[in-house]
Amino acid sequence: MIRINLLPHREQSKEAHRHRFQIRLASAIVTAGLVVASSYLVLDSRIGHQQHRNQYLQEAIAKLDGQIKKIEGLKKERDDLLARKQLVEQLQQGRNEATHIFDQLVRQTPDGVYLRDFKQTGRNFDLSGYALSGARVSNYMRSLAQSTAFNAPALVEVKAAIVNNQRVSEFTLRLGMKGPEQTEPTDGKKGPRP
Repeated sequence: MIRINLLPHREQSKEAHRHRFQIRLASAIVTAGLVVASSYLVLDSRIGHQQHRNQYLQEAIAKLDGQIKKIEGLKKERDDLLARKQLVEQLQQGRNEATHIFDQLVRQTPDGVYLRDFKQTGRNFDLSGYALSGARVSNYMRSLAQSTAFNAPALVEVKAAIVNNQRVSEFTLRLGMKGPEQTEPTDGKKGPRP
């Protein structure tokens, strides 16, 4: 016998096709949702981890900034202490300098030369006084040039004057003070001190 299918097979086929399409579409949507959700969770955890690392780095940077400020404070304190030390050393060096200068002035001043004025400006001196003759002024300059305290005496002015009814030469000298490296040792040997 011959069978004839009177049912709408095309509509059934279309319905089955539509049903498969809807299942596939739903599974694709669910899969895409799962992928998006998992991607969001992964990215969110990474962002949280990075924010935690950033916070840790910011705390470490703040701690290092505090240490840098302390180091800068210590450096400033060290520089202040070094400046004080240097000042104390300079004062210690210059403590006997005035005594040495006056001692040398007394030792180098020959008979017949009298000092009237002594003025110091930094490491330079201006001397004013009277001498019985111009030759004594020149001997005095030579003597000062050979001293251990002074160098480069220069005659600023010499003129005739009368003091206590006696004719004298009034003079003004300018000279410099030798530095520590320029002074000669007192044991008689020539040359700079070590």
